[in-house]
Amino acid sequence: MDKPAVLFVCLGNICRSPLAEAAFRDAASRAGLSVETASAGTGRYHLGYPPDPRAQAVARRAGIDISGRKARLVTPADFRRFTHILAMDSANLDDLAALRPADATAELSLLLDHVPGRAGQSVADPYYGPDDGFETTWADVTAGAQALVHRLSPQLK
Repeated sequence: MDKPAVLFVCLGNICRSPLAEAAFRDAASRAGLSVETASAGTGRYHLGYPPDPRAQAVARRAGIDISGRKARLVTPADFRRFTHILAMDSANLDDLAALRPADATAELSLLLDHVPGRAGQSVADPYYGPDDGFETTWADVTAGAQALVHRLSPQLK
């Protein structure tokens, strides 16, 4: 397999997808898996903004700095650049399927499809809830990241 390239996608690209990218990057590094990874959104709401301060705080507690990330939109080129595009929920998966160009090569799925017993489930969206919802989101994306690293790491199979 060529080097995996993974794009994590949510609506605004300031909560779930940057946290998923951070969790995956960390898990891949610990597993010795060389990957390209990024995150993006399907909505224009927060373009150019850094991750939500609550997302930054939960990542920081895990020893990961995501403060330098900036929200961006999914582009048609992403469907050729990345080998895997992972949506945080079914609405974003539907949006990605609609945006997918005819020559796309990326595999589309939900992040939690890769976690045994969680196929079809959404990563908890913490944006409008209390701060502790970011802990739940971190647990979801960490589980998804670890399962995906296991799937993509030949030495772990």
